[in-house]
Amino acid sequence: MHDFLHTFFDRDELLKAFPSLLTEGLRNTLLIASLAIVLGVVLGVLLAMLLISEHRLVRLPARIYVDVFRGLPAILTVSLIGLGLPAAGIRPFGREPLGYAVLAIGLVSAAYSAEIFRSGIQAVAPGQLQAARSLGMGYLTAMRIVVVPQGVRNVLPALAGQFIIDIKESSLVYLLGLGMGQRELYFIAQEQQAASYNSSALVAAGACYLMLTVPLTYAVNRLDLRLRAGRLRPESPDSRDSLDAAAPVTVAVPTRKV
Repeated sequence: MHDFLHTFFDRDELLKAFPSLLTEGLRNTLLIASLAIVLGVVLGVLLAMLLISEHRLVRLPARIYVDVFRGLPAILTVSLIGLGLPAAGIRPFGREPLGYAVLAIGLVSAAYSAEIFRSGIQAVAPGQLQAARSLGMGYLTAMRIVVVPQGVRNVLPALAGQFIIDIKESSLVYLLGLGMGQRELYFIAQEQQAASYNSSALVAAGACYLMLTVPLTYAVNRLDLRLRAGRLRPESPDSRDSLDAAAPVTVAVPTRKV
């Protein structure tokens, strides 16, 4: 028992690890994950729009992208982009590994986000698009103003869950050899563990990850419950009567309640 406690919960090693983890590691983990999430959401929406296209030649490149990046292990994608691109002379971020780390995690996130957005958009009733078009909106305008916002609302819990995965996958960028000031949580803990042959630093890093992911997990669950409650909430008779009365006169584009 003493050896177990010394290996995983050594007080001196924990006190040595936490300052760097909380200042440098936590900051860079959040930076990498946040930028990757932004990249994943933007690219994911664009890919989702391609995936729902009626033209096969438009869908095909997006489908190939999604299948490839969802099929490859994330650690392989990080290695190919972070180590392979600079070795091949493709250096959009120079010699700074942080940029390649964000790109790699963001590209993986985009593949999963694209499927999330696609399912949410296709879950919107076709009448929403038809009603918007009847008001004179073009296809792209109707998708941007009417359909896509409702689709995103449908998949907010799943999208938030993907954000949690992005935070955890940011630990894979240790492969790129981040320099001082750029190290994330796992990199710092792994360095200390290798120097001391003690796993207490890894336990400290795990605690930091839990500080990020556990509150987000509960927030996702609460959001899911609220959205489900909104979908199941019955409409009042007055609101149904008013909608029925207005139907012959105007074409409404209703939104789902939350």
